[in-house]
Amino acid sequence: MKKLISLLFIIALSACQPKHNIDELDLYFKGSIAKSNRELTDVIISDIFTPPVASRIYAYPNIAAYESIRFMDSKRPSLVGQLNDLDSLTKPDKNKSYYYPLASIIAFTDVAKSLVFDSGKIEIIKNQMLKRVQEIGIDQEIYKNSVSFGETIAKEILSWASKDGYNIRTALPGFNVSDDIARWRPTPPDYMDAIEPHWNTIRPFVLDSVNQFDPGPPTAFDIDQESQFFKEAIEVYQTVINIDAEQLEIAKFWNCNPNVSQTNGHAMFFNQQISPGGHWIHITAQVLEEKKLEQIEAAAVMTQVSIAIADSFISAWDQKYKSNLIRPETYINKYIDPDWSPLLQTPAFPEHTSAHSVSSTAAASLLTRFFGENYTFIDSTEVPFGLPERSFNSFLQASQEASISRLYGGIHYRPAIELGMKQGRLVGKHVMENVDIN
Repeated sequence: MKKLISLLFIIALSACQPKHNIDELDLYFKGSIAKSNRELTDVIISDIFTPPVASRIYAYPNIAAYESIRFMDSKRPSLVGQLNDLDSLTKPDKNKSYYYPLASIIAFTDVAKSLVFDSGKIEIIKNQMLKRVQEIGIDQEIYKNSVSFGETIAKEILSWASKDGYNIRTALPGFNVSDDIARWRPTPPDYMDAIEPHWNTIRPFVLDSVNQFDPGPPTAFDIDQESQFFKEAIEVYQTVINIDAEQLEIAKFWNCNPNVSQTNGHAMFFNQQISPGGHWIHITAQVLEEKKLEQIEAAAVMTQVSIAIADSFISAWDQKYKSNLIRPETYINKYIDPDWSPLLQTPAFPEHTSAHSVSSTAAASLLTRFFGENYTFIDSTEVPFGLPERSFNSFLQASQEASISRLYGGIHYRPAIELGMKQGRLVGKHVMENVDIN
């Protein structure tokens, strides 16, 4: 009788345990890396992070996500030893069972919430995910192991991130505006201080050094009307004056300036927009969803694209503050037409090179490697911001349009664009050759 009672108790206890519904769990987590990056973008936008800071925020969570899911395939290598100063990461216990897609998103969200201001939004997203996983049904031991593993990877990635120079950059000497007429100075309407003048002190992810792919200086400054520099300024001036409807649409579509400000009386507020890096993260997410890639493959692609974008901003920012070149708006107002203004608000940092050109070309190079040279897609990234979709026949076509948009918008001279594209190709190529996780 006692044996029967014990047996019935075991059966009843088993019936109370959630069913491990692997098929439904896999369906729920399919596309999760794209979804997580979209959700992270919403927080980045509302927190109004600058473009270089946003690029860093995307990279670390995606690295954590990949390192937590790669064990689904024993042949997938770690980024340990491939990324600068990433020397070791915990491996799963061979005596335990895990559901790695869950561990991956735990790692992503835990890293992400430590890098943004509004960590509460990320925590809500995480808790909603965990609740849904429990509703679907998962073995509780596997659940605990997976969550614990994801949390461990997140802590280790955050420890690595804490040593990249980000936390000490603001303690460095402030940026002094030069009296040299060739150098950058704050621009209308708010004459903001220079953004991230010490971003070149941030540790790159893959680059050997911040100046590894320095594209060279801009055209020598000159106010002579026969000089090359004056001609480059005139090109910007005339492009904006004679802008056609298509060029205007391109300029607006690729604006991607999260720090566009408006002033109402004594109050200043920002129009919230996606960053240049965020735009390409969304293109990547869209393609991952279109291709219906498996979770581990999707994580590998997103991780490499985010690394390329982050290193692009470090590379571009190094030359920006090295050359410290005057923006077209300042030059044109002083030497050509005091009443001229660009179509786009001039960002608050020096001109050369165009970081949008660098990051767009680097990201497009990676996506071309993964999905081919003639991948046709419709980019709907800007639809939430009131702009129409745009169609492209390749990623490189999109990156070229993103680059030239800076001339149409009146915020870059042509050399910053062309040399920026060259710089981006080199950064992208370097990431492809030195990050092996596919």
